[in-house]
Amino acid sequence: MCSVGAFLATDYSNLLPAHARISLNKIVFAVFTPCLMFANLAKTVTFQDIVSWWFMPLNIAFTFLFGGLLGWIVIKLLKPKPYLEGLVMAVSSTGNLGYLLLIIIPAICYENGSPFGNHSTCASLGLSYASFSMALSGFCQWTYTYHLLKTSSLRLNAIEEASGIDHLHTHLVNKQNGLDSIEQIESQETVPTNISSSIWAQTLQILYTIMQESITPPSLGAIVGLSFGAVSWLQNLVVGENAPLRVIQDSVQLLGNGTIPCTLLILGGNLIQGLRSSKVKLRTILGVIGVRYFALPAIGILVVKTADTLGFLAPDPLYHFLLMVQYTTPPAMSISTMTQLFGVGQEECSVIMFWTYLIATLSLALWSALFMWILT
Repeated sequence: MCSVGAFLATDYSNLLPAHARISLNKIVFAVFTPCLMFANLAKTVTFQDIVSWWFMPLNIAFTFLFGGLLGWIVIKLLKPKPYLEGLVMAVSSTGNLGYLLLIIIPAICYENGSPFGNHSTCASLGLSYASFSMALSGFCQWTYTYHLLKTSSLRLNAIEEASGIDHLHTHLVNKQNGLDSIEQIESQETVPTNISSSIWAQTLQILYTIMQESITPPSLGAIVGLSFGAVSWLQNLVVGENAPLRVIQDSVQLLGNGTIPCTLLILGGNLIQGLRSSKVKLRTILGVIGVRYFALPAIGILVVKTADTLGFLAPDPLYHFLLMVQYTTPPAMSISTMTQLFGVGQEECSVIMFWTYLIATLSLALWSALFMWILT
């Protein structure tokens, strides 16, 4: 699918030039992604699930924490371009805990010799696990990761202004793309200076930033989807053969299904330009690969086994497996959406995505086999 997007973006086809990718990306951001969030969560996650799986939010927070720390080490050691620091932190800390797990977990349940019991029961439960993981990671992506890349775009803009560059092709937002102005974005980054010296003010600033980033369409889609899933009478309105508003769920599901193919088309289109003009260095790519496929999975095994030993986890090997896999996935595809949205590092992001997903075909298989061996 990335290859199709790459071909459509070439001069020979010219069906997916830069301006078309920007427009398609806005649709993915504002329509497809929130619909995917809502459709999966409203259907598969209940209030009892949220209570029972209390350790999963903590585990996902650990993936972002350890990934972010390792990404910071990569930045300090390799010193990439200043505007790429946010991208390196993002790809190091933000795994594909939604789309990819929705494919991997149910598929493993149907493998012969699967250690997770009955195939259909395992697949149904695995889909619920993966959907809840997608909601939690989606919220983190569209707050923490979104904030990282937004800050990088502001930094790039400041560098361009300091250098006297007049063109605005990497301008964070403008009237043409329908987003807020840079002045509005900058105002979200600060709180009044008269309280900035206190710990309380810093706490307020963090909460303020989270609140601002939580109103993005994907985050709202996740919040509304969890609300419908957790409240049974709301879920019965839209989910099920006899649901009076089933047409809403069906329509949202159709729109949500466009998220992954459109994101991959954009990623492929950016890859063509990235291979021609990307300034990302090989050592930076190797640093990200080392973080995502060597350091984080080892940390994940330690975290999950420690939590199991302390009695924090239910005795379900599939649940343990998913918690471990959350440390092993390649970078989230939403990062590509964000770089395209902010107009910064999209070519570099595509190159990093290309190599990390290529390596993931081998890494995921090996780590998944090791996880199943550990759990059995």
